Amino acid sequence: MPTALITGITGQDGSYLAELLLSKGYRVIGVARRSSTVTNERIEHLLDDITVVQGDLHDQGSLLALLEEYEPSEVYNLAAQSFVPTSWNQPALTGDITALGVTRILEAIRFVNSKIRFYQASSSEMFGKVVEVPQNEDTPFYPRSPYGVAKVYGHWITVNYRESFDMFATSGILFNHESPRRGLEFVTRKISDGVARIKLGLAKELRLGNLESQRDWGFAGDYVEAMWRMLQQETPDSFVIGMGETHSVREFCEIAFGHVGLDYKDFVIQDERFYRPAEVDLLISDPTKARTVLGWEPSVSFKDLVTMMVDADMSRLNHKK
Repeated sequence: MPTALITGITGQDGSYLAELLLSKGYRVIGVARRSSTVTNERIEHLLDDITVVQGDLHDQGSLLALLEEYEPSEVYNLAAQSFVPTSWNQPALTGDITALGVTRILEAIRFVNSKIRFYQASSSEMFGKVVEVPQNEDTPFYPRSPYGVAKVYGHWITVNYRESFDMFATSGILFNHESPRRGLEFVTRKISDGVARIKLGLAKELRLGNLESQRDWGFAGDYVEAMWRMLQQETPDSFVIGMGETHSVREFCEIAFGHVGLDYKDFVIQDERFYRPAEVDLLISDPTKARTVLGWEPSVSFKDLVTMMVDADMSRLNHKK
């Protein structure tokens, strides 16, 4: 039974990855920071099958201790301060966790067992003010937020350790991936939750930022499959993961509201408070390498993703109501 250690186990991606690895016969060790409030909502159904332990990317000693105790063959680093707007309010914290945290865990692996296979969760936000469309593994980075800058550091330190110490360190440059488990602060979940509330009479409007902002959105459950496939290769590398298509926030709203028989124009209000200080340009992936080398293909379309999220929030709020 192989052992996998996942940082950020309580997040959206961590929960889907844990499910995938359990289905493949792994022993799953999830790392979560200590908190005075329990945040296991996404992994509640897995707690009998996984081991959740305390650890922190701020603390080198805790990472060393975890690797020595559980002896994983694979480490997936999904932990980060991952909400882009917050990175402007807390840029130093974002850098310490999202950037330097990667170095700490790579150093721990190098010290304990350099043969451990490592996955770093990189981000399409690294492309930012894009220099070419679509973006692939060779596209230069031009981040437009403290989060994007931190992710660039995490990406390149992973490449550096791979080349400097002959470590199996791979990086997945994932474009936006969503699900019913997405946090309510993210625009996609904000929309699906808002649609459900309006349909059920719990709200009268939905305030959003730039409706023309475009993203390459896919289903998180598909993307964790790509993470696992990266660590099963003979040699480590970096891969862009995405749908290869782009959609606007306006289109997301149109499908989401239309799914419950409403017109988004009657309820959505653009609010400048939700605009980014520096907007990214057209993010659209070229996942050719992942499809060719990894044999990875997404299974959920954009429209099905939107309706899945709306249905889940309708069900959740109906239950509460």
